[in-house]
Amino acid sequence: MSVILAIDTSTPACSVALNIDGVLLEDFRLAPRQHNELILPMIDQVLTQAELTLSQLDAIAFGRGPGSFTGLRIAAGVVQGLAYGANIPVVPVSTLAALALDAYQKHGEALWLTALDARMGEIYLAGYAIGMDAGTLNVECILAERVIKPADLALLAERYNGVGSGWCYEEILSAKLPQQPTHIDVNAAPRAACIAELAGIQFAKGEFVSAYDAVPTYLRDEITWEKQAPRIGKR
Repeated sequence: MSVILAIDTSTPACSVALNIDGVLLEDFRLAPRQHNELILPMIDQVLTQAELTLSQLDAIAFGRGPGSFTGLRIAAGVVQGLAYGANIPVVPVSTLAALALDAYQKHGEALWLTALDARMGEIYLAGYAIGMDAGTLNVECILAERVIKPADLALLAERYNGVGSGWCYEEILSAKLPQQPTHIDVNAAPRAACIAELAGIQFAKGEFVSAYDAVPTYLRDEITWEKQAPRIGKR
């Protein structure tokens, strides 16, 4: 089992969570443009509540994107500093996967088309199949992450439900599906609790990186970030 701290600042929401051997503790706030001021005090508060220090963590996770460029830089910078100082690994987690997991936990549906508004008439999009396999959570990406204009999405065979701010294009996206989604949650934001849960699964598989390699995933080619291939593996 493991103890993992998770943060997310990829959208107007700001959240911090702890995954303590599968028990989740979270502070989630809608706080546009306040991430810089809030994130470190929120981390301190959650760790104090759990009576833990950074040195007692097995890893730190963060919503690695896609999402707000500024928000992703904030999360990556905070995680790099904390993880380097405490000499612990980092688990980068997809914000789109976190959205899908949150929607699955709320509604029980297995298939989710997650979409975040990318501005300029585009969305960040991915498709997930989620369920329990012999008591173990299984989250499978069945439509790879991409940035796309909603109208350019090919017709899909799967009967997805919809979650995320990108579903502001509901009429266009629904037309790409074989039938109207049962659930659409356009107001949902990635939560650190879901990132912490996914990070627990990834960490157990050895899917983590060094603090140096904890960098965002932007999806847009014109956004530059000095980046090398992640060194995934055990410390």
